Amino acid sequence: MLLLAPESIAITAFSAADAARLSDDELITQQHDFAVARRLLDAGAAAVSAEIGRRSAPELGHAGLAQSRGARTPEALVQHLTGISAADARTLVAVGTLIADPPAWLIPVATAVTTGGLSLTGATVIRAGLGVPGRVAEADLTCAAEQLVAEAAGLSLEQLAARAREARDTLDVAGVPEREEERRDRRFLSLTRLSDGMTRLAGLLDPESAAIISGAIDAITSPRRGGPRFVDTTATPVAPAADARTIPQLMVDALVDIVQLATKADTNTANRGTAKNGRLFGQRRIGVRVHIAQRDLATGEGFAHIEGQSAVVSVATAQRIACDTGIIPIAFDTDGHIINVGREQRYHTPRQRIGLAARDGGCRADGCERPPNWCEAHHIDEWLRDTGETSIRRGILLCRHHHTLIHNNDWRITETRPGQFEMQAPNGQRRPLPSKNPIAARLRN
Repeated sequence: MLLLAPESIAITAFSAADAARLSDDELITQQHDFAVARRLLDAGAAAVSAEIGRRSAPELGHAGLAQSRGARTPEALVQHLTGISAADARTLVAVGTLIADPPAWLIPVATAVTTGGLSLTGATVIRAGLGVPGRVAEADLTCAAEQLVAEAAGLSLEQLAARAREARDTLDVAGVPEREEERRDRRFLSLTRLSDGMTRLAGLLDPESAAIISGAIDAITSPRRGGPRFVDTTATPVAPAADARTIPQLMVDALVDIVQLATKADTNTANRGTAKNGRLFGQRRIGVRVHIAQRDLATGEGFAHIEGQSAVVSVATAQRIACDTGIIPIAFDTDGHIINVGREQRYHTPRQRIGLAARDGGCRADGCERPPNWCEAHHIDEWLRDTGETSIRRGILLCRHHHTLIHNNDWRITETRPGQFEMQAPNGQRRPLPSKNPIAARLRN
């Protein structure tokens, strides 16, 4: 057993100056030695992490090691002690558990980790790729694991993962459809609005979806369309002077263009009469709605607001979008311009919802960030109880949660002054309902 103390680690510290003094062959050898040493250290850390996990078993409750030291889980305690990411802490505990008590077919993998021949991530991808016996005999999986461990040194992590999947597919052809469906079930896409006005896009694509999307984007970003472009400003771009976009920026623009083409095609299908509505997006017409004060549009000064977004844009952007899609004026200053269908129908029309979206900017509840397309149109004067009318002036946008709060808890909405509203609880508590559209505030200035 080898125990390391901080002072022993300091003795073996290696500097840039040390590296500079090595010959080419010595440099390669040193890098290899460091890799082996790191794998051995990681294996030791994984073993310790697994023991922390064993001493923090859920059945031990607050007496368990992790909770007794103030951590909710053993992974959280490992993360706190090491300063690594939550994902890396989970890997340490999981691989450490594998090393401590490996199933028969993964003994070659566990052995390779403990001897420094295989990294923790290498063990993880082999285990994930090979899976469990099931329709495959343990002896066959053991042979596959031995072969993968032997090949690992000459493969990248991605290549090793692919080889592990290939090995399983070869041994278990009948299970290919099942594994394909498992991957498809893991697909997702999420859009997260950030505090600086940007939106983060994250997701996973199953192989078929990835082939479709990657193929289209690759065609647009191909070097034949102008050469490679580099994110690193110190690199030398081989691109036409007229287009300074990086490859990642081209990929974003390509995805936006693809979506725009799809929405236009869907709308055109509906307009040709081949379908009552667009087949993909249904009745709703997808597009970008921009709100801007008339005076700013005329003078070119000020700013505009894209519906559903938190950051404002320039007047030039508003003018460009207007040039492409046209302008639908929405006026709120006189009753003659406010859309009102009275009590002829209960539900607000699509054009009324456009007006509500422009005025309210999303759910009017203070602190709620739901955009207009996530909201429901509420009658301030309720349709049945108050014989309310269906209009913009006496309507308001609320997300489903706050709409339910109003109806189920007997809250009332009152107009404190033109265009300004508040919620009032039965006990007299009041909450403001500010507009989320920055243009509304600009018009009051």
